[in-house]
Amino acid sequence: MYKLNAVSLAVAATLAAASFQTLAQEQETQLERVVVTGSAIKRLDAESSVPVTTVKMSDLREQGLTTVEQILGQLTASQSSLGTSQAVGSSTGGASFADLRGIGANKTLVLLNGRRIANNAFDGSAPDLNMIPIAAIERIEVLRDGASSLYGTDAIGGVINFITRKDYTGGSVSLGFDSPQHAGGKTRNANAGFGYGDLDKEGFNVFGFVDLQKQDSINGNQRDFNRRYPGGLSASTFPANYYVPPKTAADTVTVYNPAGPACSGNNLLPAGDNTSCYITTSPYVDYIPESERASGMIKGTLKLNNDHQIGAEYFVTRSEVRTQIAPVPYGALSMSSTNPYYPNNPALGGQDITVRWRDTVNGPRRDENVNTQQRFLLTADGTVRNWDYSVGASYNVNKVTEKLTHGYADGNIITKGVADGIINPFGEQTAAGLALAQSAAAAGTLMTGKGETWNIDAHASREVGDWFGAGRAAAIAVGTEFRKEKFSQVANTDYAEIVVASTGVDPNTNSRGDRKVYAFYGELNVPVLKDLDLTAAVRYDKYNDFGNTTNPKFSFRYQPTKEVLVRGSYSTGFRAPSLYELNAAQTFTNSSTVSDPQLCPTGTGSPLLCKTQFQVLNGGNTQLQPEKSKSATLGFQFAPIADASFGIDFWWLRLKNLIGVIGDASLYDPANYGQFGQYFHRNPAGQLSTDGTACPGADCGYIDVRQQNLGGTNTNGFDLNGNYRLRTSYGNVNFSLNSTYVTKYEFQEYQNGPWNQNVSVYAGAGPVFRWQHTVSAVWSYANKYTVGLTAHYKTGYADDPSTDEGAANRVASYTTFDLFGAYKPIKSLSLTAGVRNLFDRDPPLSYQQAVFQAGYDPRYTDAAGRTFYVRGSYDF
Repeated sequence: MYKLNAVSLAVAATLAAASFQTLAQEQETQLERVVVTGSAIKRLDAESSVPVTTVKMSDLREQGLTTVEQILGQLTASQSSLGTSQAVGSSTGGASFADLRGIGANKTLVLLNGRRIANNAFDGSAPDLNMIPIAAIERIEVLRDGASSLYGTDAIGGVINFITRKDYTGGSVSLGFDSPQHAGGKTRNANAGFGYGDLDKEGFNVFGFVDLQKQDSINGNQRDFNRRYPGGLSASTFPANYYVPPKTAADTVTVYNPAGPACSGNNLLPAGDNTSCYITTSPYVDYIPESERASGMIKGTLKLNNDHQIGAEYFVTRSEVRTQIAPVPYGALSMSSTNPYYPNNPALGGQDITVRWRDTVNGPRRDENVNTQQRFLLTADGTVRNWDYSVGASYNVNKVTEKLTHGYADGNIITKGVADGIINPFGEQTAAGLALAQSAAAAGTLMTGKGETWNIDAHASREVGDWFGAGRAAAIAVGTEFRKEKFSQVANTDYAEIVVASTGVDPNTNSRGDRKVYAFYGELNVPVLKDLDLTAAVRYDKYNDFGNTTNPKFSFRYQPTKEVLVRGSYSTGFRAPSLYELNAAQTFTNSSTVSDPQLCPTGTGSPLLCKTQFQVLNGGNTQLQPEKSKSATLGFQFAPIADASFGIDFWWLRLKNLIGVIGDASLYDPANYGQFGQYFHRNPAGQLSTDGTACPGADCGYIDVRQQNLGGTNTNGFDLNGNYRLRTSYGNVNFSLNSTYVTKYEFQEYQNGPWNQNVSVYAGAGPVFRWQHTVSAVWSYANKYTVGLTAHYKTGYADDPSTDEGAANRVASYTTFDLFGAYKPIKSLSLTAGVRNLFDRDPPLSYQQAVFQAGYDPRYTDAAGRTFYVRGSYDF
């Protein structure tokens, strides 16, 4: 590990010392005063005192990146990718989220043209990246610093601002196709745009873009690394496990299976007790779900005169994500000794038994998540008495619907069919059993969610004079914002009651909340010397549901020579409890696959209480307080020669009062049971319920995992960047590096708890990567030919310790290469072909238990493998 890190650092330092694109050149050529992400003052792009990374969409399209999820996966400052694959087996609506610095998606603020969009309706944590209208995006600005002093809540880890074109004339059409070398995962995409009207000459411009994309699924059986180990073990099997239920928690339970002890076929494995079996469910699970996405945007601008213009903007995105997991498990079916399918097993003594059966008759469970996002925006911009002003009013709405389309069944019919001896849980079905099981099949809408945001904002800035004779004027900005938020998440009660045993979703789910937010902010930039600027900003926010908060920020920019820039900042930040965290209804659902910390290890309880899913109580907490943060940065940028620039930005981040639930690793650790036993509410038999039909009720045993303010997180490290242009008679080669090194990442899982070290270690929700690099070389010639090679690297880490295999495993480092070539036969036509994951690198082995996919961790790697793509675009 240390050798690898040393090599990585040497490579970074060598490239930086040799290299990179000229900062000084940018300062000389970029003269238009604009608003840069992280500031409310119009200024020259190069004047920023905070670290901002700008990514051009034209460059990303050449690299074959067609989704926002793929694009943000290239950012080394982002520790994890909470992507579409996590929709498999969970109610996310198929959403994908950004997560700068690895401190949580709800602490990265996502903006579209500098303004908020609605958060995902199912949990209210953050906007869904899949909802961004990517065809209209011109560039992405990533602020790698806290910004609550300007933007308010959620900006603790940083800000990602998607910026569309200001105007557009003419038309364009693009088509693309991606095909992995291995089965599954093919993608088709198309987009088109058209604009009319010259804003400067004719005084108006109207343009619009549409984008369509469809991706096929990749199933677990379509990748060899699915067979590295049996993932998703479950004690609900076919043929079924069965046992005599215990009368007390002290009773010893023996579990049997007709296929035991060999447990061959039907994805079965011996359970280790020589009598029962497990099933591995990973062959059923989608590694990448099937998805379709359509988005459109239309924007119009009317120039009233040289000083004022008004605009209107509308965008809509509709996403459909279809997922698949294993057939429904039934964990508490009853069977009497008079049942015709009662096992011929003398050890049962003719007692009633409990059966744990997997409904392979109705097949794998499939669902469809339909997610629609819209924004209506009216703006006015201009200049009044040397004040540059901008006013906007918007309405944002996100709607999510979760539909169950296959494999789900009416649990009451199944339960009665087994009890009446019609459905055979141990073997082939009779015609009557097959007909009854199939008649129980139930498709329908399980849950809907809606999030709405109304927003009115106004800000203005101007120069106020050269106060200290520095040769540059001081500037001031002031602004205000009013925001109203509303959300609801509601189960379709009648249908949810039917499928509660197979979904774990409480039929009574009805979560609602709303709030109003008022904010005022100001920013002052003062050049105190010819080469030194100081900036101060402050924002006051008032929430009607928990109170108010004030957050300042101080920064400086020092440029002693044309080639050297030093910058730094210090700020406080906050994240308000989301409406979901405050108001979510008290509901029961399934836990992840865990073991009872009291009964499983003792040998006195049922082995079915090991490696299983229990009932957990979720819900909001109206007493939650905001998360608080302090952050600082210190950066150095150098441009030693005309064609080279490089830099380093150090960052520090401290958080407290984090909102969440106690992590599984701590909550289910037997050593912590004395402390966390208060959250375990056992049924009269002293056990936890493994079936949703028991909760709520007198026989419900559950774990309380409702939201609460937990401990803190401390993290720091540095970002490296650099560019170098090599000029030759055969074209230019641009080398670039973006790299992030995490020096420290530690967190507490509960108030005043111990600090858990997370760098290069899987702890809590996952690992934190010590090093991440993106290094590229792009050759271009005559504005006609382009060839590029990009390398992506993540360090390895100690694996998930929740299993014996994981505790003994170290996940290998992960390096992939992407190659592309572009050709422009004429100015208006561009053709691109490329290969992602050029050397077909499999994701490294991981025994993680956090998500449904097995054999690797889909949050940090790609299951597609080597993927070929072609793109064509024509402008007219």
